[in-house]
Amino acid sequence: MLYYLSSLRDYYFGFNVFSYITFRSGAAVVTAFLLCVLLGPRVIAWLVGRGLVHRPKVFAPESHKAKTGVPVGGGILILTAMFASIILWARLDNRFVVIAAALLVAFGALGFWDDWVKIRGVRSEGKSEGISSRVKFILQIGFAGLFAFYLALYPPNAQFALHVNVPYVKETYLNLGVLYFFLAMILFVGFANSVNLTDGLDGLAVGNLVIAGGATLVFVYLAGHARFSQYLRIISVPEAGELTIVLAALVGAGLGFLWFNSYPAQVFMGDTGSLPLGALLVYVSIVAKQELLLPIIGGVFLAEAASVVIQISYFKLTKGRRVFRMSPLHHHFELSGIPEPKVVVRFWIAGIVLALIAMASLKVR
Repeated sequence: MLYYLSSLRDYYFGFNVFSYITFRSGAAVVTAFLLCVLLGPRVIAWLVGRGLVHRPKVFAPESHKAKTGVPVGGGILILTAMFASIILWARLDNRFVVIAAALLVAFGALGFWDDWVKIRGVRSEGKSEGISSRVKFILQIGFAGLFAFYLALYPPNAQFALHVNVPYVKETYLNLGVLYFFLAMILFVGFANSVNLTDGLDGLAVGNLVIAGGATLVFVYLAGHARFSQYLRIISVPEAGELTIVLAALVGAGLGFLWFNSYPAQVFMGDTGSLPLGALLVYVSIVAKQELLLPIIGGVFLAEAASVVIQISYFKLTKGRRVFRMSPLHHHFELSGIPEPKVVVRFWIAGIVLALIAMASLKVR
């Protein structure tokens, strides 16, 4: 909204600063951060007042019983701060921004519904009888299909609509044809749920979301900048630069949420935050035509999901044996005697290293 103040630059040159994506991105970070910190206590109280508080899972470390009563659904705080920041600093007539907002609403609503029925739903033998895994998966597939269909129908770059850029190799692209549609859907559903599985320790998921969001921000900014994309020989996507502000809002809101989510957590993100933010990273990666870099940038999330798949598969094949002490992976390290805060920081370090490896692809080609 404040972008339009740049039209007043003829009256005062200082208004021209509102036309710069870099300035508005920095402002979006600060705005989202401050809103999170200021609104945090109110949102936490609201969640507690509605009984949206954590109940330890049956299969969780014994130490997690201490987390009983911590409010769940803090993703509302992140999304509220993000939307306010986006409305203030992004161009609201940009189609990429509008679709990003729609995606956050769709996956955020699904996540909040899931959080609500898991905690407030009718219970039988200690289990919620609310939304089932099948219904949740079908809705995720449906949402992913809609956004993937839109991106196929109105591609970010028509010349490379069904192509993926091969990272670390100079100007090499794979034409996937109709398979591109399925790749997009797999990324949406798989990555969103990977972030959800990572949200099991204080600060773990949101810290890595900030790191991954910051790295993805760099790629979409460069893709939207004609001169930089040409120099770096990456696929140019006109007008995609506005998504830099969306991710800047994610980074700011994530840091603000970490203010309350760091150990010992005062609030948990829940599906309300993990599903939409995971889907957002996929969406921006697709728009920036860096689909194959996402598994590197979000390697921590994928490792967490892979540990669950490996554990379940091995358990069934061997009739009761396990690869890990407990899955997802962060629980394995907890039960190995590593304190929770140290596990979280080490996972953040891994996320930073992976983000740097991904960004190295800009020159290693």
